[in-house]
Amino acid sequence: MIPSVNNTGSKTFGLLKYLYDTGKYEEHTDPHLVASFDGMAPDPGRHPNATLEDLQQLLDQPVMALPKHARPAKHVWHTSVRATADDRILSDEEWGEIARRIVAAAGIDPGDGEPGCRWAAVRHADDHIHIVATLVCEDGSRPDDFRSGKRAQAECRLIEKELGLHQVNAGDGTAAQRPTSAERHKAERQGRERTAREELRESVRRAVAGATGEEEFFDRLAAAGLLIRKRFAPSGDLLGYKVALPDDRNKDGEPVFYPGARLAPDLSWPRIRERWSADRPDQDAVPTGPKDRTAPGGPSAARRRTAAAAWQAVLLIEHGDDAVAAAYIASAGEVLDALAKTSAAYTRAQLREAAFIFERASRSHVRAERGHDRALRQAARDLVRGGPALGRGEDGATTAMAIDMLFFLITAAAHWHAKKGHAQQAAAAHQAAEHLRAAYQLAAAQPLGALYQRGRHLGRPLLRRQTTVLREALPELAEQILAEPGWYALAATLTDAETAGHDPANLLADAADLPFSGCRSSVQHSACPLRARNSPEGRLRHFCRYGLGAPGRLPTSRTRDSRASRNTHSPGLSREHPKGCPRPREPLRLHAPVHPQPGRQARHGQAEMHRRIQNQAN
Repeated sequence: MIPSVNNTGSKTFGLLKYLYDTGKYEEHTDPHLVASFDGMAPDPGRHPNATLEDLQQLLDQPVMALPKHARPAKHVWHTSVRATADDRILSDEEWGEIARRIVAAAGIDPGDGEPGCRWAAVRHADDHIHIVATLVCEDGSRPDDFRSGKRAQAECRLIEKELGLHQVNAGDGTAAQRPTSAERHKAERQGRERTAREELRESVRRAVAGATGEEEFFDRLAAAGLLIRKRFAPSGDLLGYKVALPDDRNKDGEPVFYPGARLAPDLSWPRIRERWSADRPDQDAVPTGPKDRTAPGGPSAARRRTAAAAWQAVLLIEHGDDAVAAAYIASAGEVLDALAKTSAAYTRAQLREAAFIFERASRSHVRAERGHDRALRQAARDLVRGGPALGRGEDGATTAMAIDMLFFLITAAAHWHAKKGHAQQAAAAHQAAEHLRAAYQLAAAQPLGALYQRGRHLGRPLLRRQTTVLREALPELAEQILAEPGWYALAATLTDAETAGHDPANLLADAADLPFSGCRSSVQHSACPLRARNSPEGRLRHFCRYGLGAPGRLPTSRTRDSRASRNTHSPGLSREHPKGCPRPREPLRLHAPVHPQPGRQARHGQAEMHRRIQNQAN
């Protein structure tokens, strides 16, 4: 249940006319009162002799009783209270009781003999009500409505529990401003999927992703087709900016501009400049000239560097200071924006949705300490400058690799937020991770399909030899893997590894013991793709870590002892899953088992893992 307290107004009649109007707004059906300050207010929706003027005059009577000079300029208090989509339809009596509790909690009509304001609650849809009040009490005093929105939110949390409704995650005041009802109606009339505010927020976030300075930022905004207004100090210094969509106009035909701070707190001009102040001067150089797709400045190389930077960020979020972790999480949003902007069409929708949802997780009350996140911001910059990626070949494989590591990064962010009690941010990060999972399935289909076809055409003697290797290296997993369709792709990878001079048995054993072994699932359905298309070792790690079978089938570990060691508590993660964080298939494991097999401790260390990822990215 979500209460939304609007800015105070000055026209009681105008608000009532909007609430009772059934011709202009499709969602307004059967408007009527469900409660009022005295229970006897005239209801223009149900009583033929009652008019809007009657209700307006009744509500405004304490205001009009004051001398003209003593009347507040803004005296109309208005809030909507909306149930979530999965809640049951509440009765008028239940909505009436909810309205009485909201006005009491907000200080509008506290009850218990204290003077209160006049108010009325109007219902014109199944899922919400509107409460209108005039901010003068019966004795002429002003109500104590300070922080009425937060007090209404707290009361709604109690109401949800008592009525068995969906329990909304508590906010912390760092969310972007929600679109108003007028903005939503306007978007519906114009046939837009999102409001102008939401479209502008997404466009500005994409423009700032990886930008190195003021000129590049505003050039990107202009290239996106936005109208821009800048505000300067007398000294000529830039103080702020506003943006508008060219076709979003007010009643006078003028563009509707939104300041950056009204789009999101971290899109204000001072907060944007913080990102640039921590960047290195040598990052301002913009490469020129045509690029080969696999060259250092091409899209595939940019995606490899993104994967490496994301892996570093995962480790630092788990072990760094809070301010450092907050900076990495904020920069993860930039990388998602850049990847969505430059990826092929078939993954763009899921990546765009992941970036849009993760925006909520990119901010909290923990202030980000900029500068430590240079690698991630550089990755976002590389993605944008590398240009659009193709959906096949090297571009497709490296896109899957980048999505893989971003999935772990976003999951680590969800875990971090949950430990800090940031319920809304943790939920948003989890939802973004699910969209990354879906994007991976699309991105990895082609490279994994190619491996499968190669495996199907291997000679029978070669397949028998790889089967023997698998059974010797992973005796308890072998039969399950052999029965799964992905076995042919693994057989092709074993052959590649052997040709490249690796020992397939050792690589299989190493890969099965890698960290994150809890994330095993189907190759076709997991969120964790190939480490690199041309790396047999990376593919082996992938198959052994994430399995080969149908969705939901989790391979068992090789021995009961090894499984116990992998589940042993590690210093970086709490044993208990944090409340409020949607649980992944199994918790993230960023460390080696506490009891690794003799002689393999170095291979399980974080430094070694970091080196391997870096080598593959280079």
